[in-house]
Amino acid sequence: MKTQDILPVLISIIVIILVAVVEKQSKLAAAITATMPIGATLALWIVYSANDGEQKTMEQFSTGLLVGIIPTIGFLVAAWFSSRAGLKLVPMLLVGYSVWAVVLGLILILRRVLGI
Repeated sequence: MKTQDILPVLISIIVIILVAVVEKQSKLAAAITATMPIGATLALWIVYSANDGEQKTMEQFSTGLLVGIIPTIGFLVAAWFSSRAGLKLVPMLLVGYSVWAVVLGLILILRRVLGI
């Protein structure tokens, strides 16, 4: 395995550990750390490396990232409302992922209908 294959995984593990450590000091700082675009950065790096930076591939992947962020925002909003409603973790996640799936489905249908 190449370093460029292993390094993104190691960085992801470091971020998860960082969130666990920072959470003890500040919930806000942990949340900000968790939502930093590290995952997208690592994914861009992996796709770029695997495809020798081919422009069309990077454009398609970047478009997919943009499409994917909208349902993720829906997930986070649903999780926030669920936590405010007093739901426990598992129901909160079920609501969040349900909203994520519905929003993603709607976006994919809309893209197909509009030909985007």
